[in-house]
Amino acid sequence: MDRQAMSTVETGVLRIAYLEHGPGNGWPVILSHGFPYDVHAFDEVASILARAGARVIAPYTRGFGPTRFVSDDVMRSGQQAARGSDIVQLCDALGLERPILGGFDWGGNASCVAAALWPERIGGLVSYAGYDVIDVSRQRHPVAPSLERVFWYQHLFQTERGRECLTEHRRELCRMLWSEWSPGWQFDEATFARSAAAFENPDFVDVVIHCYRCAFGLEAGDPALQPLEDHLAQKPTVTVPTVTIDGATDPLNVLKTVMTNYRAPNGANWGGFSNPEVDELARRALLNFDDAERTKLIIEIHELIAKNAARLFIVSDLNPRALSPKLSGFVQAQSWFQDITSVVVGE
Repeated sequence: MDRQAMSTVETGVLRIAYLEHGPGNGWPVILSHGFPYDVHAFDEVASILARAGARVIAPYTRGFGPTRFVSDDVMRSGQQAARGSDIVQLCDALGLERPILGGFDWGGNASCVAAALWPERIGGLVSYAGYDVIDVSRQRHPVAPSLERVFWYQHLFQTERGRECLTEHRRELCRMLWSEWSPGWQFDEATFARSAAAFENPDFVDVVIHCYRCAFGLEAGDPALQPLEDHLAQKPTVTVPTVTIDGATDPLNVLKTVMTNYRAPNGANWGGFSNPEVDELARRALLNFDDAERTKLIIEIHELIAKNAARLFIVSDLNPRALSPKLSGFVQAQSWFQDITSVVVGE
């Protein structure tokens, strides 16, 4: 059975609203959304998991949708230790034993935090973009300008002007982020509006602003959670069974087609290529945010792949070509790489 019902459950500091899919006695899964999204980000995957026998819980994170703080005295914290703790407390409240956690953005961060701090409580992790525990000390320093530009909204939120902007223009700002982060996703207005309703939570602005200010190390977190933050600062290893996924248009994904750890069936290295030197260069490239240094590493990887003959391309390109009579000099390529330097456009 695939059921989808809104429910609430109370934890120590929150009354968490969540959607539930699948049989009540199914194997437990918790799917946590990011900013600025909501539980409907998981509608399709939750249905797939439910049909496979999972009991899927998709909670509205603190500050979103119908989720509410139980007291005015509770700090409206958005820090990672708070959101990770929310997942574990949700498990307690619902009686979930060793659930599999999955999420992206804030939800991926919270899931990684829960898995790193309470591995005995978690059955598995599906993590978007790998190890997603925030390194607050590193966040105090700049990254490449190209990435700083992508983080424009996070910089805006460090100011009171940013708080005012989010308060007054939350829908416009969040819609911009949807379009920027998923340029190939042609979502309609109804899809956005359904999720944007979650941004009207009375604590939305306070939680979002605190999340990004705390992550930048510019605002203190909840003192009660400082021991957990101190532990996270040590970059604890995630020891539970984990699968990592990345966006389809991530330019670094090609590296995983030649890394040993991603040999099939664990990844897209279908040829089984293995070279420790390539693995180390790829690992450094995946963790490097400096464009120039990363490009240098990728060039080294390409040279090694060519030297080792990691792949032999045997291609018979039967694709038809429709050419204008004005074109001359076109020579059909014998591979996927078509040379058009010889092509001339006539009058």
